[in-house]
This record gives sequence, C-alpha cells and structure tokens, in this order.
Amino acid sequence: MIRVKFSIGNNRLTGFEISGHAMFAESGSDIVCAAVSSAAYMAANTVTDIINADARASVEGNSMSLELIKPDETSEKILRGLELHLTELSKQYPKNIRIIYGGVKNA
Repeated sequence: MIRVKFSIGNNRLTGFEISGHAMFAESGSDIVCAAVSSAAYMAANTVTDIINADARASVEGNSMSLELIKPDETSEKILRGLELHLTELSKQYPKNIRIIYGGVKNA
C-alpha cells in the first residue's frame, strides 16, 4: 500500500511524505504507482524548480518527501492540488492508497 502523509502547520499544508508500493500490478505495469509518482514529482518540481520556494525535497528508495521551509500561499496551493488529486485516487483505489495527516507544527 502507498502511504501519503501530509504535514500541517498553522492550518496550512507544509509538506508530504509518500512511501510504499501500490501492489496493484507488477512492477513497471502498476498504473496506481505511476499516477501517484507522477503527481508527486510534478508537485515537488513545481514547488522547488518553477516557483523556487524555500523547500527541501528528498527521494530515497520507495520514499519521496517535500518540506516547505517557509510555507507560502502559492506552494500551499500546489500541495492542496496534490492532496485533492491523491484523495480522489485513493477513493478509486482504497486498497492501494492511504492518506493520513501528521507532523502538525505550529511554528
């Protein structure tokens, strides 16, 4: 199962961590993994390389994360778009994607 954990601070999304495998199909043919990976990369690349937000992205093995160092309105909107997209995917594939919220910070 893919676990998507969104972090929240001051009532704003401040990052995400995605880990695991969907196990929907064989590696290389798994449309659920491909959809989640593509959306996550697009969000992370947009935040870090297009709008140049103060953020830290990391990819290690089957895990990807993004942390907004200085959350701003534009970056949060991108994360909200990712949240909406992955939430809708999790409704279509509830056995393969789980959305959770954690890492709450009030800084």
